[in-house]
Amino acid sequence: QVQLVESGGGLVQHGGSLRLSCAASGRTFSNYAMGWFRQAPGKEREFVSAINWSGVSTVYADSVKGRFTISRDNAKNTVYLQLNSLKPEDTAVYYCAASDLYPALVYEYDYWGQGTQVTVSS
Repeated sequence: QVQLVESGGGLVQHGGSLRLSCAASGRTFSNYAMGWFRQAPGKEREFVSAINWSGVSTVYADSVKGRFTISRDNAKNTVYLQLNSLKPEDTAVYYCAASDLYPALVYEYDYWGQGTQVTVSS
């Protein structure tokens, strides 16, 4: 089992920045690729970004490319998502997830956090 706990969400103005963190415990963190997803009210959960086991390879949704940056610190068992140039349409609950596959489809992520709310005001 892997337990994931997100933090860092909040209310920010259009154009602002936030840094989300996802702390992992349980099995060896470096064995897992990590992903970030988000879900807005009334919408399906969507992929945001993913990072491979070593952190060398990353992938982003087109909607966040150039604005968000994913990174990980295996020594701290933590994955990060830096959110810059935030827009109101980025408002959602953000979830981190772990998979032993990379890249992975949403149903291939085995472990999920509880989510952290990001709200961007216009």
